[in-house]
Amino acid sequence: MSLLTMGLLPLETGGEEGYVPPSPELFDLPPIFPSMPWLDKYFLQALVATVIIIIFWVVMSRKRAMVPSKGQFVGETAYFFIRNSIARDNLGHDFRRFLPWLIALFSFVLLNNLWGVFPLTLMPTFAHAGWAYGLAAMVWIVYNAVGIAKHGLGGYLKVSTLPSGVPVFMWPLIIPLEFFSNIIVRPVTLALRLFANMFAGHLLVVVFVVGGEYLLLHGGSIVNHVAGGVALVFSMAIFGLEIFVQCLQAFIFTVLTAVYLSSSLAEEH
Repeated sequence: MSLLTMGLLPLETGGEEGYVPPSPELFDLPPIFPSMPWLDKYFLQALVATVIIIIFWVVMSRKRAMVPSKGQFVGETAYFFIRNSIARDNLGHDFRRFLPWLIALFSFVLLNNLWGVFPLTLMPTFAHAGWAYGLAAMVWIVYNAVGIAKHGLGGYLKVSTLPSGVPVFMWPLIIPLEFFSNIIVRPVTLALRLFANMFAGHLLVVVFVVGGEYLLLHGGSIVNHVAGGVALVFSMAIFGLEIFVQCLQAFIFTVLTAVYLSSSLAEEH
């Protein structure tokens, strides 16, 4: 028996009174000012996030005391988490010079993800593919530049594409595969993972909220009204799951960045 025949879906799916399901066009936001097409909600969120992050870490670095305040405790907890769990564990003794970059990266990804649950924004910045791929491109430039600076262009390409111990007769097969995997695919998968999670999570929340509201207000039967109420309640649980995924994706993105930096600095794979 289908959901429609059970009365759990609205019979009207078109027209002025019908239910219009959320679609990917929901994420195609117009510019705030028509004369400035680059200034949209995503750009504004990223800009505000940058300002908040700078202020937060400046305040945390200045207000230090032997007995930390609540604010200092939050800042120190975030700092030691990134330093110990991400930078030091993946970069070893060379982690200190990359720590500010990783702190800034983690903070930026986390706050822009959390815009998706703030009442006045309700849209993760990285639900737009351009922002995810732009950030991944920046990471790609950094870890490749670091590798080239240490090994030279030829040495870096050798380290990146030719694992140690590979027989000579396997080189024609291994070198293109390693080049494609390490140089080409890494930024794509890094961006796609972040974008897909933010896009899918937010779309799922919208489906439950919009569908639940429609069933609750326009369902036409008691079954539809009950289903709409359940959907709205369940959407709160999805919001909680989305917060967890947003934090997790910020961690994963930063960890992978540290791993890529470590591989660029390694003498051999």
